[in-house]
Amino acid sequence: MATTTYLHPDDRIQSFLRYIPDPEGERSLNGSRYSKVDSQQAYDFLNEYYPDYLFDCEITRVKMMGAPLKRVEKILSPVDRLNQIMELSSPNDLLRKVIKVADTFHEEAGINPKHLGISGSILPNLYDPMVSDIDFVVYGLKNHRQAMETFESMKHDTNSPLKAIEDGYWAKLYAKRIKDSTLSYDEFRWYEDRKNNRGVVDGTLFDILATREWDEITGKYGDETYSPCGTIEIEATVSDALAAFDNPAVYQVEDVKILDGPDVYLKEVASYTHTYSGQAREGERIVARGKLEKVIGKKTHYRLIVGTTRESLGEYIKLKDLKIN
Repeated sequence: MATTTYLHPDDRIQSFLRYIPDPEGERSLNGSRYSKVDSQQAYDFLNEYYPDYLFDCEITRVKMMGAPLKRVEKILSPVDRLNQIMELSSPNDLLRKVIKVADTFHEEAGINPKHLGISGSILPNLYDPMVSDIDFVVYGLKNHRQAMETFESMKHDTNSPLKAIEDGYWAKLYAKRIKDSTLSYDEFRWYEDRKNNRGVVDGTLFDILATREWDEITGKYGDETYSPCGTIEIEATVSDALAAFDNPAVYQVEDVKILDGPDVYLKEVASYTHTYSGQAREGERIVARGKLEKVIGKKTHYRLIVGTTRESLGEYIKLKDLKIN
C-alpha cells in the first residue's frame, strides 16, 4: 500500500492499495504476479478479503483505506530504494535513467542525496522496464522548488539530460484529465508547461514529486476535522504557493472576493487533483471554484477544495487574466 499522508491514526497507516495478487497480472515480483488497480477495484478487493484495512475516518467522515500497524511487515523508503539503485553495478535501461535524474538534481540543483528518492512502481520493484514512468521524490518543499527551477533552466537546452515534454503527450493528458469545459487545451498546455514538474529523460517520462521533510510536518492526526458547506467561487491573490505541489496542493490566499456562495472568511485553496497543483504562483490573482469546507480545530476557518471527485467537474483554479497568444 502507498501513502502520501503525513498524519495517521494511532492504530494504522492511512494509505491506498495500488497492486493486488493476480495470476494473470502484468507485474511480477519473487515469482508472484500482480495487477495495478483503481480506487473502486481497491475498495472492492479490501472489502471482500481484508475488511480490517478499511476504517471510518473521523476527519473526512468517509470510509478510508489504511494498513493496521499489526499487519505492517515492512516499510519501503524511497530514499533507501534510490540508494540501492545508485549502487547497482549493471542497472537496466530504466534504472539508468533514474540515476541520471538523481545525478542531475544533486549536481545541478545542489540537492543532497538524502533528500532524493524514488516512488511509484519502481519502489516495490513492480515496474515494467519498457513502459513505466519515473516518480522521482524530492524531500523538503524548498528543495522541490529548487529542483523545478533547475529543470526549467535546462529543459530546452539540447545538451541537457532532462528535456521538456512535447505536444503529443500534453494532448493525451488533456483528454485523460479534463472532462468538461473548465480549461481549453491551449490553457491546459500553458499551465502544465510552466509548472516544470514533469519532463522526459531519454524518452521516458518523469515526475518531480514533493514530500515534506520531518521538520515541515506539524500537528497530529485528529487536530482538525472537516465539514462540507456546499459550493463556492472566489477571486483571490495567492500569498504563498510553497506547498502548491504538496498533497493536497495548498495555496494561501488574501484579498478574497466571494463571487458565488456564502460570505465566509476563507484563507486557503487546496487541490486533491494533479491538474490544479502548481497552477498559480505568489502574487497572482486567481479565480477558483470548488467545495467549501469548514476546517474545525484550534482556529476554525474555511477553505475551498478542488478535486473532490476524480473528474473535478465544474471545479478549477485559474489565473484571472490569463491571455494566451
